Amino acid sequence: MAQTVWSEDPGVLLTVGAGFSLAGVDSSSTPGLKGGKFDGETLLEKGRIELGDLQERLWAESRFGGTRAVLLVLQAMDTAGKGGIVRHVVGGVDPQGVTVYGFKKPTKEELSHDFLWRVRDHLPTPGLLGVFDRSHYEDVLVARVRNLVEPDVIEERYAQINEFEKQVVDGGTTIVKVMLHISADEQKARLAARLDDPEKHWKFNPGDLDERAFWTHYQDAYQAAFEKTSTADAPWFVIPADHKWYARVAVQHLLLDALRDAGTLRRYVPQDVSQSALEVAAHEVAAEYPAIEVHGVVGDFTRHLDELPGGDKRLLAFLGGTLGNLISD
Repeated sequence: MAQTVWSEDPGVLLTVGAGFSLAGVDSSSTPGLKGGKFDGETLLEKGRIELGDLQERLWAESRFGGTRAVLLVLQAMDTAGKGGIVRHVVGGVDPQGVTVYGFKKPTKEELSHDFLWRVRDHLPTPGLLGVFDRSHYEDVLVARVRNLVEPDVIEERYAQINEFEKQVVDGGTTIVKVMLHISADEQKARLAARLDDPEKHWKFNPGDLDERAFWTHYQDAYQAAFEKTSTADAPWFVIPADHKWYARVAVQHLLLDALRDAGTLRRYVPQDVSQSALEVAAHEVAAEYPAIEVHGVVGDFTRHLDELPGGDKRLLAFLGGTLGNLISD
């Protein structure tokens, strides 16, 4: 199993709890991981298959009334690797099962509402894995550092965020909040690399240098946000990110845990669908695609999923998980 490379559970090691200090986190460390870059990248590749499968089962459940979803919240200083998480971790999931949204500077319309108004419209619907590439936390990070609102407003927002996230979790969405933590020196090196490589010039934003000047202030803002908003409903995870490969496999581990905790979807049976009806549906799908064989009463499938259209593939995966042991070539 891929998990054997972890010597300790990163979900425990990386959680922000009482007494947490961001200044005490070594951004070049690789907590809980045995081995180096090769082992981490190997683990990441193995995990891609399970991550896609788990999200697919979550989607299948939503087709029959399931309400669960997963939301990954990504926050970090510039160049920390949020885009790499989206490409290399979330990119392993069927695009039909993912939504990605990045919150930029609020528009005039958005500013006319409370700061969480624009966030609600982009929450993942049941069955989906949602990603916020920057999030509602910009309103207690940038707003604090740049003095965009009064300090008492920031304090009020912490409480509003906690209540909002509790409502989201109570509605069936698991929230995974991640801060990718890099050092100032590592950020400097990455900014320099963007300037040295013409193919990376598009990534460079002069505003990154402006924000870099507020480095210490941002570290303090993150520390305050962690202390105020790392809750039992939605804890924060701080991931050392000087090594991109470690950050990616650590985030993947957190998502795998979140999707596993969403339930054992393989055994999910809709209350309004009988086993006999499922068997009939399974045989109908199998009859349409000769590559699929259905054996016995419980419906043991041997399948070539790559040959199936997306919708039928997902339906078959659900039926196979409900009726019996599903085997992939």
